[in-house]
Amino acid sequence: MYPALAVHSALTSLQTKVETLWVGGEGGMEEELVNRAGISYLSIPAAGVHGVGLRALPGNVVKLTRGVLASRRILREFKPDVLFFTGGFVAAPMAVAGMNIPTVLYVPDIEPGYALKFLSRFADVVTVTADDSRRYFSRSGRIVLSGYPLRSDLSNWSREKALSHLGLTASLPTLLVTGGSKGARSINTAVMNHLAELLEIAQVIHITGSLDWLVIEKASQELPASLKSRYHAMPYLHEMGAALAAADLVVSRAGASTLGEYPLFGLPAVLVPYPYAWRYQKVNADFLAERNAAVILQDELLKDKLPSVLKDLLLNRNKLEAMHVAMKKRSHPNAAAVIASQLLELAGGQPL
Repeated sequence: MYPALAVHSALTSLQTKVETLWVGGEGGMEEELVNRAGISYLSIPAAGVHGVGLRALPGNVVKLTRGVLASRRILREFKPDVLFFTGGFVAAPMAVAGMNIPTVLYVPDIEPGYALKFLSRFADVVTVTADDSRRYFSRSGRIVLSGYPLRSDLSNWSREKALSHLGLTASLPTLLVTGGSKGARSINTAVMNHLAELLEIAQVIHITGSLDWLVIEKASQELPASLKSRYHAMPYLHEMGAALAAADLVVSRAGASTLGEYPLFGLPAVLVPYPYAWRYQKVNADFLAERNAAVILQDELLKDKLPSVLKDLLLNRNKLEAMHVAMKKRSHPNAAAVIASQLLELAGGQPL
């Protein structure tokens, strides 16, 4: 959703008159954010068929069929010049219904999921976050390296401005810990188990997510007075750019956004791929680790290894600087504009 919003913002800056319709799944969570961005929203029935049990398969096929019919009605009424897909099974009915309309597909992770591979068959242009993704689309049309499209507001933060905004000092290393909106329980637990030890050498921005917030908030109140001022915990942070700009090192999962946000700031990372899903996060983490921009720590090793890994990096400025340079090389700050240009060109306008 966020890459699509970033691309839409870039598109409206390139083309003053853009009429957009966002089509999502029934009961989808994105409608509120899409409407807040001033974009019209409609929903269609959709369901996955890959990997579902035999009991659920017939019902899901019926939903997909209804979704194709609904998509055809929407396309007849809206008459789009170009379609843009960012993945998910909800896009499949629209791709089938709109197979004669120019289409751009964006692939956020290094390795595409089943839905993205399916959608690539309908795409005139496939835009990818990294060159490593090209090998998965040998049968597709034009492949364009775009990078990961980011919200423009992330670039508003300098390190000095971010430190001041978050109440941090420039005299200590800054560790950022984040697990997304819900949080990552294993990461949260490992950090809290060693928090006092970490605060002896660094100040910590801990974006806990909603699930563990009450427990972490209570534990933070029990910190010694000498360390309490170094710990900055919150369930969610709207100004994520401030945390990224202020940090010297981040601990997080390895979702697709790490391929865009961390390179933008040249932020070295300790990546803990989510172990209970398909291997997308592992492939993302491997991509950055192989380029010396990140260190991988397996989820099952967090409890014992996290303190030593973090100390090794936070107390070694030369190593952090080398990782910073390596991460910065992966940055594509104009990714949203690159994808917007492809959309404009296919729609009959002029490319950037």
